[in-house]
Amino acid sequence: MTQHFLSLLDLSPEEFRGIIRRAGELKQLQHRGEIVETLKHRVLGMIFEKSSTRTRVSFEAGMTQLGGAAMFLSPNDTQLGRGEPIEDTARVLSRMVDCVMIRTFEHEKVQRFAEYSQVPVINGLTDLVHPCQLLADMQTWFEHRGDIQGKTVAWIGDGNNMCHSYINAARQLDFRLHIACPEGYDPDPQVLDPAADRCTIFRDPLQAATGADLIVTDVWASMGQEEEQKQREKDFAGYEVTAALMAQAAPDALFMHCLPAHRGEEVAAEVIDAEDSVVWEEAENRLHAQKALLEFLLT
Repeated sequence: MTQHFLSLLDLSPEEFRGIIRRAGELKQLQHRGEIVETLKHRVLGMIFEKSSTRTRVSFEAGMTQLGGAAMFLSPNDTQLGRGEPIEDTARVLSRMVDCVMIRTFEHEKVQRFAEYSQVPVINGLTDLVHPCQLLADMQTWFEHRGDIQGKTVAWIGDGNNMCHSYINAARQLDFRLHIACPEGYDPDPQVLDPAADRCTIFRDPLQAATGADLIVTDVWASMGQEEEQKQREKDFAGYEVTAALMAQAAPDALFMHCLPAHRGEEVAAEVIDAEDSVVWEEAENRLHAQKALLEFLLT
């Protein structure tokens, strides 16, 4: 049975923690300049229907560092862009590469691709979830603070794909999640309801942040929502992560953001550039966490 990674729920909690552990090992090995070629001669096909900096660079660099290769495929470069059914592309591509990573809009696309693929499929981001980012976020937390079980995370902003992934992580790693979002921007009930015992919705961001061990946010308008930017700026007024909001959190609380960030919108410059902000390590850890994920799926 081919193991895919379309959401965090495709992993058991033990597998999730194992990937985080291995990511830490790979990071130390790379920082020491030691070569690890566990994926020698393996090939990753990367399909991008949504643009990317961190996802593309981390997967491509990661495969190269592990001794393999990665190829970038945009819709313009493939028959997908000319209307070839996803099922057919999956059947063909999975006979030529060892793993496929897809970054797209509709979650159903990665599900359908995985259904017809002979090799593991990785969700590099869909409108529903962004599980690779959570591997990196949790690796960053574990490095700084140890296990997250029993801790409180405050999500400030839109109930979007990142929020959904935090909800799934709360289920897997057993932490409390405070979600502060304006009315009309709640997470999808299908994602939220199974985690109702661990998640609480707040309309007041300061209340959500009170005593939290980790504060996380994301842009107010994601890719594909640019035309809603002005309306969202109005709706999210008061949801900026400021120094005053961080002061409500636990004294040693960390700040995370999946980037790119809009300083002065969802986060104040003084917060993202502060000592308790770990966003740059979080970004670097995309590389190490995804290397660990690739090893897990391919070996």
